[in-house]
Amino acid sequence: MDDMKRREFLKKGIGAGILAGGSVFTGGCPGPAPFMPTAHAASVAAIRGTNLADMARDALDAFGGAGAIVNPGERVFIKPNFGGVGMVRYNPITEGDSTKPEIVLAVVEECLKAGAREVLVGEAGQVSRWNWGDVYTLDGTQTMREAVDRLNRSYRGQVILSCLNSESPGWDTVPSYNRCGFVRVTELMTRADKVISLPALKTHRWTQITGAMKNFVGVTPLAEYGVAGAGMRVMLHQQGIEQSFLDIVRAVQPDFTIIDCSICCEGNGPHVLPGYWGTTVDMRERLGDWFLLASTDLAAADATAARVISHDPAQVNHLQMAYNQGLGQILEEEIELVGESLDTLRMYWEPAEQTQGFLEVIVPGFHLLTDSR
Repeated sequence: MDDMKRREFLKKGIGAGILAGGSVFTGGCPGPAPFMPTAHAASVAAIRGTNLADMARDALDAFGGAGAIVNPGERVFIKPNFGGVGMVRYNPITEGDSTKPEIVLAVVEECLKAGAREVLVGEAGQVSRWNWGDVYTLDGTQTMREAVDRLNRSYRGQVILSCLNSESPGWDTVPSYNRCGFVRVTELMTRADKVISLPALKTHRWTQITGAMKNFVGVTPLAEYGVAGAGMRVMLHQQGIEQSFLDIVRAVQPDFTIIDCSICCEGNGPHVLPGYWGTTVDMRERLGDWFLLASTDLAAADATAARVISHDPAQVNHLQMAYNQGLGQILEEEIELVGESLDTLRMYWEPAEQTQGFLEVIVPGFHLLTDSR
């Protein structure tokens, strides 16, 4: 933001109930979302390789490095997709559920090098808490806890790992055009100076794909939106899941994203369980390399990711909604793809079966995914 830090803007915006266009929200349904199609062009960088940490640094460098995003003394909130951590029986890092820690840790370190005074890695996920000492990098050489301890010894800035469901100090209310009229999000994000989304690319039973924007479902409290025993935000789905996370994007205005397109999940994601949920897909087997997509425009990154896996962004509801509401660019002719062409990346992914109901799928599927103890 130009003249005002994000947390100052949000403090005023949340307190006054400011919606797009300057209207004031006072409770209940705020009416239809604005129709103001995105006019600006966007740039997306595609980085190919096999060293995810180096690729993440290259993705930052494509936009001027972390120093072009983070100013000295700022607080940075990083949102990976660790949604399966602590819930599924299998390793969600190696099977395609989750963002690879190598990417997260490289971005954290670059933010510290840029002078960030605090970098918080936060995920609400689908359980209350997990042990960061059990979350290993993809190569198995270190845990998130070990790596963060090393960074905290090496840099003056402080890195914090947060299981948001149990460790968020509070939850802010963001006005929304969903059926409820608001959505609750962690104050650790709304009061940060910079916000970075680091999702894993997956197809999804309810939103077709999940990427940079859908990633922000994981900043909402499971205690308020979940159903006991299901571990998933059923109530948020009922209120309008797509509009809810788009309104989080509207309020927070994230600064950057890197989409992890290394080991992912196709078919009936967002979890891996062939025959019921999704299937692991390793990009090296499709392309010979892994790749990352990076942008300051989250909708543009998501739309590009959709095209790569043979999904038409115009047919992905939340991408079209984001474009129509002025939240980002999805038109191919208005997105400059740097580093690769779509022709060198495009492939077929098994799409998700679009599920209308929720509990009839979630409840049996959840028990298949998790330890029944």
